[in-house]
This record gives sequence, C-alpha cells and structure tokens, in this order.
Amino acid sequence: MKDTIEDLLTRRSVRQYTDKPVKKADLETILKAGSYAASGMGKQSPRIIATQNKELIARLSALNNKYLGANSDPFYGASSLAIVFADTSMPTYLYDGSLVMGNMMNAARALGLGSCWIHRAKEVFASEEGKALMKKWGVPESYEGIGHLVVGYAAKPAGEAAPRKDDYITWVE
Repeated sequence: MKDTIEDLLTRRSVRQYTDKPVKKADLETILKAGSYAASGMGKQSPRIIATQNKELIARLSALNNKYLGANSDPFYGASSLAIVFADTSMPTYLYDGSLVMGNMMNAARALGLGSCWIHRAKEVFASEEGKALMKKWGVPESYEGIGHLVVGYAAKPAGEAAPRKDDYITWVE
C-alpha cells in the first residue's frame, strides 16, 4: 500500500526521454493496468492501441504537431506510445478513457518508467489521416481519441511537485 501511495504522490509528467527501448513485458503490464480502469456500467468501452514502431510514432508525432501548431516533437522522443480511444455512444466515454490514461501513467511510475499524457488525440483522429488509421487498426468510427500516452526512460530525474494550492481540498461537515 505504501508503494502505491508513494507512486501516486511522486508521479510526474516526463518531457525528455532516453533512446533506451521499454521492455515489451513492461509495456504490456502498463497496458493491462489501463484495461483494468473503472468504466461506466463496467462496459469497458475504451480501446488502447500500442506501438513501439519508431516510424509510426514519428508519423503520429508529426500529425499531432500539426494541431499543436509548433515545430517540435510533441512525443518528446519516447520509445513507446499508447493511444486511448473511447466509444462516444457511452455517456461516460471521456471519463472512462481518462481513467485508462491515469491507470497507465501510474503503472509506468510503479515500473520506474516515465510517461506523459499528450493531448490532441481528438483532433488527430478526427482528421482524414487519423480516421484512416483508426479503420486500419479496427477502431470503430464511433470512437474518439482521448489521449496519447508516451512512455519511456526519463532522461533526467523528475522534479518535485509544486505545492498544492490552499483550496484544493475543502472539508465540509
């Protein structure tokens, strides 16, 4: 229990990775943790697409960058990528997909890996190129991109957390 709480309190978004590949078994553990996230009515509507293919990661990074409006690598050179989709016909789809992302980020931390939630999956997979990739991967059209999770070995130690704001938690009687 202590290790779980410690991981939750010390997890940070990593924005610089080494080129060391993540062990496939570790990535599979992270993905499995994502698949155990809570979901509305227990429907397990999210889907996860995972890859360690460098060319595909570069392609998706470039596509994501179009919506970022910058000329950089929004995936920070990470060696592994998981994309979470969720079924928009479910009223809880956004929350379900977000919980998958959170579980995977915390699992990565528990395994000593860095991760970062990269936004713009909704925009990327609403594009014609994104829709074609979804079709190729067998993701139904009713699904929406929730987030890209980059995973890898952090190039430098994560910093300390910013102090929590005073009104973050309010107790009421």
